[in-house]
Amino acid sequence: MFFLQSRDQCGFHNTSSVLPGIGYDLCQLKLVNLEAHDNHLYHETQGLSEKHLVVRRGKPFKFTLMFDNQWHPYTESLVLEVRLDNIAWKAPVHFSDEQLSTRDWTAKINPGNMHSESVTIHLCSPVLSPVGVYDLLLHIETAQYRRSYAVGVFVLLCNPWLIHDPVYMSDNDHIQEYIKSDYGVIFMGTNLNICQRPWSFGQYEPGVLEACLKLLQVSPQHFHDKFGDYTHRGDPVYISRVVCAMVNCQDDLGILQGKWQGSCEDGVRPTEWSGSADILQRWVSSNFSPVRYGQCWVFASVLCTVMRVLGIPSRVVTVFNAAHDCNSNGKIEEYYSSTGEKLNMSRDSIWNFHVWVECWMRRPDLSEEFDGWQVVDPTPQEKSAGTYRCGPCSVAAVQHRVLGNAFDTPFICASVDADVERLIVRSGAVVSRKVNKEVVGQLIYTKSIGSDSPENLTQTYKSKKGKFQSSYSEGNMMMMNPSCPMPTNDGGGNMMMMMSRSCPMPTNEGGGNMMMMMSRSCPMPTNEGDSDSSSSLEVSLKLDGEPIMGESIRVSVTVTNQTSNPRVLMEYLNAQIKEYNSHAQESFWKTQKEVHLNPHDVLKLQHTIPPSEYESAVAGDDIVNLSVVMEDVGTEERVLDSQEFNLTSPEINIEIEGRDSIQMRSEHTVQVSFTNKFTKALRGAVLTVEGSGLLKGKHEASLHLLKPGEKIEKQVSIMASSPGTKLLMAKFSHSNSPNAVSRTFHKVTVT
Repeated sequence: MFFLQSRDQCGFHNTSSVLPGIGYDLCQLKLVNLEAHDNHLYHETQGLSEKHLVVRRGKPFKFTLMFDNQWHPYTESLVLEVRLDNIAWKAPVHFSDEQLSTRDWTAKINPGNMHSESVTIHLCSPVLSPVGVYDLLLHIETAQYRRSYAVGVFVLLCNPWLIHDPVYMSDNDHIQEYIKSDYGVIFMGTNLNICQRPWSFGQYEPGVLEACLKLLQVSPQHFHDKFGDYTHRGDPVYISRVVCAMVNCQDDLGILQGKWQGSCEDGVRPTEWSGSADILQRWVSSNFSPVRYGQCWVFASVLCTVMRVLGIPSRVVTVFNAAHDCNSNGKIEEYYSSTGEKLNMSRDSIWNFHVWVECWMRRPDLSEEFDGWQVVDPTPQEKSAGTYRCGPCSVAAVQHRVLGNAFDTPFICASVDADVERLIVRSGAVVSRKVNKEVVGQLIYTKSIGSDSPENLTQTYKSKKGKFQSSYSEGNMMMMNPSCPMPTNDGGGNMMMMMSRSCPMPTNEGGGNMMMMMSRSCPMPTNEGDSDSSSSLEVSLKLDGEPIMGESIRVSVTVTNQTSNPRVLMEYLNAQIKEYNSHAQESFWKTQKEVHLNPHDVLKLQHTIPPSEYESAVAGDDIVNLSVVMEDVGTEERVLDSQEFNLTSPEINIEIEGRDSIQMRSEHTVQVSFTNKFTKALRGAVLTVEGSGLLKGKHEASLHLLKPGEKIEKQVSIMASSPGTKLLMAKFSHSNSPNAVSRTFHKVTVT
């Protein structure tokens, strides 16, 4: 039986009395100093917690014992006991100048650090120790008696600085970026017009470490088998599987509830989040009820926070044009009408972007060639071994198409490298088809080290053995379970899954996320010939310049006659709104005209979509699907090209008094403004400013009518109570647009 002292977890500890009648002649422990400041610096854990001593496995940490009376080292032995719940390890304390072993729990006293009434002990954990919260006990023993004390509590994390740890990284700049940095950039939009969205990972915000540790304690694995869970927590592969499932709430007491469709009035729209700390704090304070709502980049960013806190290097990765191959044939089918309108007839889908996480670790369950970055995707798309999670999947296995490797390699391969087959349908029959082998996984980006610019990871995923072919063996493929619900579209998110017709999917709610549902009553078109690469017509569609909200969209269509005969063509252009992961909606603009083409002629046609044609239809996060069909009037031959792009939003200006680096607990003035660059007046204009850790609540300015060229402004005062990277978010909306017209994030460094 142990008597715990009353304790300040990181500082000096007052010890309690010993069991009556036992060992009154023994030395008595008076105080314990856990040397939190020095240990946190030495273990690179400063700022993670004000409540706990936080150390990394395989590296010694020190603490000082102060006794009430003299300690006699030759007759009174010191034995440390480390407890993880009901699992205990003992470490006799030795006098030594030698380095401590990392194979077992070991403890030593440097001969120079001992005095008659105090002693400094160095304790080292095994390099593969489980991650968790440990109790540290001290036993003072003689041949006849033992006196026991509770010394304190400490948190043990993975150690990417230690070569023998499976998460070891050799480059310190990489560790600074993928472990210690609390700031990230998420890339969104389309590959033609990429947007950057800052994110505050928030490792150093109050309560975040504790929330990440609590996540492990409330996982199904821990509830079902505590001993087995603790035993496996030394393995980052196991940890990533557990955490990945716990970030979504499909199977457990997970952190986030996804929403891809409908209203978000009973929660927070996914596009409104700017950091992980607020989400994790809400989850804990609600007694582990899921936080509403998330989509792919929110799921991924929260996962990245948890993994960095636990000591596993992680980064957020965006795949542009991410595919979901529902029927496992290695192709994504897209259907268009003969006038260029995109049809919702396919169970396959391509998301304009999808966000997941890469985590760095060795893979002893595979071979060393698959060590390094691993895809871990917490967005609840498919089940892996019966649970909504994905990975860890070796990026090297994806690149080399080793489909049998754990975990979920075929699914990730298809996401980045499936073919796209675009089919033109007329009267229920396919009249033209074209295969594009380049569009899926066209760009794969992450934030560069020490910079907000993107690092291109595309070639780390792309096959060195040729194109991906989907001839999956049944054992290798974690394909869609027809009974599993899938996220649908809601307002900012991200996914690519098409459901089997019998599989109900969450529907679209709030702005943006999903992949076309196949209507049961919609018959699939039949083939009518196969006009593929043998076409005598070629057409390509290209944007001229960056598409900017409030300005005309300029488009070039180039058509080539590859025959020696003149031709009369009909050109059909069609523009539709869609969300990044959803099907296309009704057309908001279309045009057609007759084109005469000479033999072997190349003709370039210019088109302009003025703001008046799209301003009432296109909101800030929307994506435009623009398609062209060229039809030979005589032969009825048809060719198709299409592009999907987003429009750059008008700028919101944020200026902080003095500079973007502020002192903690000092007040600073911020001026926020938006100028109407549209061609028409905007009714019900609202400018909103908020910032977790900088502002309480939302601050708004409103105008009944904002005329072209006029400005709306809001001044706020910010003050931070904790250090780290914070984000100010400003958004502009008006009564004619259901979503924000513009949204801007501004990084603030607090020292």
